[in-house]
Amino acid sequence: MSAPDTEIEKQSKRHSPLLIGMAIALTVAFIAGVIYLFGGFDPETDEATSAEPAANQQTLTD
Repeated sequence: MSAPDTEIEKQSKRHSPLLIGMAIALTVAFIAGVIYLFGGFDPETDEATSAEPAANQQTLTD
């Protein structure tokens, strides 16, 4: 079955804000992904993953 009354121009006017919103959301997600992959963190200044605190711990001897 097909739709009884299809007006492409009217439907495109109704859907254009939604399509623009989806395009903006995809653009923001893409930019956030690029920032996360290439500039989200700097391993040299990240102290949480540094091995130095573990090396400075004293060992208990019996």
